[in-house]
This record gives sequence, structure tokens and C-alpha cells, in this order.
Amino acid sequence: MTTPLHRNRDFLLLWGGQVVSSLGSAATSVAFPLLVLALTGSPAKAGLVGFAGTLPFLLFQLPAGGLVDRWDRKRAMIVSDALRGAALGSIAIAYAADVLTVAQIAVVAFAEGTLFVLFTLAERTALPHVVAPEQLPAALAQNEARTRGATLAGNPLGGILFGLGHAVPFAADAASYLVSVISLLFVRGDFQEKRPRSTTPFHKEIAEGLNWLWRQPFLRAAALLVAGSNFIFQAMVLGLIVLAQARGASAALIGLMLGLMGAGGLLGAFVASWANRHIPAKAVVIGANWVWAALLPFIALAPWPLAMGILAGGMAFVGPAWNVVISHYALTLTPDRLRGRVGGVQGLVAWGPIPLGSLVGGLLLQWLGGVTTTLALAAAMLAIAVTASASPAVRYAPALTHPAGERDAPQAGPTP
Repeated sequence: MTTPLHRNRDFLLLWGGQVVSSLGSAATSVAFPLLVLALTGSPAKAGLVGFAGTLPFLLFQLPAGGLVDRWDRKRAMIVSDALRGAALGSIAIAYAADVLTVAQIAVVAFAEGTLFVLFTLAERTALPHVVAPEQLPAALAQNEARTRGATLAGNPLGGILFGLGHAVPFAADAASYLVSVISLLFVRGDFQEKRPRSTTPFHKEIAEGLNWLWRQPFLRAAALLVAGSNFIFQAMVLGLIVLAQARGASAALIGLMLGLMGAGGLLGAFVASWANRHIPAKAVVIGANWVWAALLPFIALAPWPLAMGILAGGMAFVGPAWNVVISHYALTLTPDRLRGRVGGVQGLVAWGPIPLGSLVGGLLLQWLGGVTTTLALAAAMLAIAVTASASPAVRYAPALTHPAGERDAPQAGPTP
């Protein structure tokens, strides 16, 4: 008899440790730019640190995926969080000693982002070894709720802790990584199948993961579609702020508006497991894009910031269903020995457009203004929705009609 998820000791240890760690990370995501601004007064330097923290999402997805498939995943997670804690702690120590520099902050942000990529890929590929196959969608949904909830609570917490002392959020985040390391040490069992040491050249292993994903029409199409939507979402968030300011919103009201968006994502996480059970993956891909395309133009036209926040919350509500359904589909179909590399390719495609979305969105907002830019983004989202609906790879995608590991999963290869 399968142990219920709420009584699964290993999952609860893993999930609980990451609740604390994610809360700390959300707090420091706010504290990083505040600290740079407090030290230098330079928005450009704050932006440089932000760029350093996100650059690993572009540089290291593929090699991290290969390492996750080569290394012991639990050990990789423990070392990653131990190093992240040490890096964040160094900021608090240097600040207390009055020797902190922007260069150190940028290096720490880069290291934290690099280790985040490695840890996230390892955790995702380890999850099927921690929970029973039929529990995987529910576990993925709980991880979505963890991430969304931590962001919702952690961002204001970061501001509060920074007000208590500029080094406090970083010391707290370092402590949160210690909690994660301790929780991982108590998780029993392996996070991967037994496998011999690889003798294949590393670049060929990376290519194997890339080629495998390319031969899966539905997963390939979903990755390309989410690349487009993530680009639009990144530009949209900046557009929300610009539109709200143009309509007279205070900083507190803008924060509430963005909080409504976060709340929508959290609510969506609570129904994502249900969506995985009752809605075919291809319907989620097509339907989510049409929801986004339908709501986005109304954000440009909504007269009040709270109305904009509600609409953005509606868009965010759909996101967890997409993440859970596609992650479940990919983890079910992908052999364990390839899960890190395939996840790295998916991560590169999904995260790669985000820095570009910030850049292009900022330029469009400066040139065209908030309303025109948001309507242009809505037109692009409509094109993505039409593409999803017309794609044979999406429309003819085979369904996962039973939990992973119980009978045959859909086979790799072309679909009709």
C-alpha cells in the first residue's frame, strides 16, 4: 500500500526544507537591489547585479543537466545549498566588517544563480524517486504552491528584514540554506537509478539529451511555446508597473496589484493536480495560451490598478497547471538517465527569453508607452495561441492515461 503524500517522510523533509529555503531566497531577491542602491545609489549597478544573478540561467542549464545525470543527485543538492549558504553569509560578514563591495555582491549573485540552476534540476529529477508514481502530479503541485507562496510572502519579508538591518536578509537566507542541508541529510534512499560511471564525452551526453527532446514533438512544441510566453510575461510585469504609475497608483498600490498576481498563481497551484488528472496535456497547452491571449489586452484597457492586478492574477492562475502537467508528462516519458539533460534543455529554452523580455519590454515601453506596448504584447500572445492550436505536435499529442510506472507510458518518437 502506498504511503499517503502527507505521511511520506522523505517528501515532507524535502518539501519542508525547501519551503524555508525558498522563503529566504524570495527575501534576498528584494534585498539584493536594495543593498546595492543603499551602498551606491546607482540603479545601473543594481541592474548589473540583477543581470549577474540571472546570467547562469542562460549559461549553465545544459552543463548542469549533464552533471545532474552524472553525479549523485542528493549530494549535488546538499553541496549546492551549503555553498549558497556560505555565499550569502559572506555578504552579511563583509557588511558587518564594512568591507563589502558591489563586485562581491555581483559574484555572490552569480554563484547563487549558478547553484540554483544545479539544485533545481537535481530536485526535479529526484522527485520521482521520492514519491510513488501516482503521487507525482500532487507532489509537483505542492512544489508549485511552495514556490508561489514563498514569493508572495518572501518579497515583503525581504523589505521588512532589510529595514531591520541591511545584512539581516542575507544572514537569514544563509540560515535557510542550513535548514535545507539538514533536511536533505535526513532524507533516505537514492535520488537516481543505479548506473555505471559514464565514459561518454560530456559534450556528447549533452547532445544526447538535446536530440532526445527534439524527437518528442509535443515536448518540443511546449518548450518553444513557453519560451514565447515567458518573454511576454517578463515584459508584461514591467508594463503593469508603468501602466499603474501612469494611472496614479502609489508604490503601495502597485505592490498590492502585484500581490494579486502572486495570489492568482498560488490559487492555481491548489488546482494544478486536479487539472493534471482531468484535462489532457494538449488541452492545457492550447487552453492556457488562449486564456493568456484573452486577458492580456484587457490589462491595457483596465482603468484601475486593482482591476489590472485581478486580470494579471487570472493569467497567473493558469501557470501552475501548465507547469505541473508538462513536468509530469516530461518526467513520465523521459528515462531517468536523461532527466537532468532534458530538463536542462527545457530550462534553457524556458528561461533564456526572460532577460531579453526585460530588455525589449523596457525599450518598447519607452518608445511606445504602456498601453501600446501591452496591446503589442497581447497581439504576440494571440499569435502564440493560434500557433499552439494549429500545431499538429500539440493537437495529436498522446495522453498520459495512467500514472507513471504503471504499465506502458507513451513511447518516444513522432506523433501523428
